[in-house]
This record gives sequence, structure tokens and C-alpha cells, in this order.
Amino acid sequence: MVVKTKFFGEVELDDDKILEFPKGIIGFEGFTKYAILFDVDDESEARISWLQSLDEPVLALPVVNPLAIMKEYAPMIDDDLLAALGNPADEDLLFLLAMTVPSDMTKVTANMKAPFIINTVTRQGVQLIVENEDYPVKYNVYDAVQKMKEKAGE
Repeated sequence: MVVKTKFFGEVELDDDKILEFPKGIIGFEGFTKYAILFDVDDESEARISWLQSLDEPVLALPVVNPLAIMKEYAPMIDDDLLAALGNPADEDLLFLLAMTVPSDMTKVTANMKAPFIINTVTRQGVQLIVENEDYPVKYNVYDAVQKMKEKAGE
């Protein structure tokens, strides 16, 4: 399938790369089909990827794996939500956080409060508000990465 995208033009996409968010995502409930796109050839090297709507080409959100910026990210998730995703095993869950990327890179933030959760087997996803009070809507990514580098001795 060929899809139009905001940043990558027309992209050939295999059907097994299509994700469905039956209830849409927060603020965009009418758009239910998405794909994760990478701006590097090797997906394993990508720190930031794009959650690209297949329903609306201009809707593309930069996203990051929360473990890349907070090793202990463990949101509290209601069991009913996991049932809606088919009760996946923990290893079949992919968490992504929406990012805000201003021109000043030291002010990049990730929304820890409203992760995207994807069942990688069924390719079904949801976005929800987690109950953890210590997860902010605007978590400073730059500061977090600098702290992780200090701990690693870089």
C-alpha cells in the first residue's frame, strides 16, 4: 500500500505495519489507522520515530520509547484496558510517548502521562491517561538524557 506522509512523501507500506487505534488518539479520535515510520534505515538505531496517521497525511507525531529516557518507566494500567488489547503478554506491548520538539533542543519534552500502548501481535493500540501522579505531561527529554549519560560515565 502506498501512503502519503507529512515528512516522507509517498511511502510503500506493508499491511503488517499498519496499526489500528479503534478509538483514535487523544484529540484525533476520528483517525484510527497509523504506522510507525523511521527516518533512519536501521530501525534499531532510531531514538525518535513518527506515529504517522494513514487517514490524514499531515498528522505525524514524533514519538520515543519511554525506556530511552527513563529506565524505570512503569505506568499503572487498568486491566480492562489490556483486555481491550487482547490481554497481551508484557513482551508483546510497545509503549511510545508523544514528544514536543521546539527549536531549542534543551526544551524537548515527552508526554509521560498519556502513552500510546500497542499490542505488537494484533497491531491494536490505545492512548490513555495513566494514573501515576509522578509522570508529567511535559517531561524534559534533554535533561533526562544528560543525566543518563552522566550515570553511564559519558
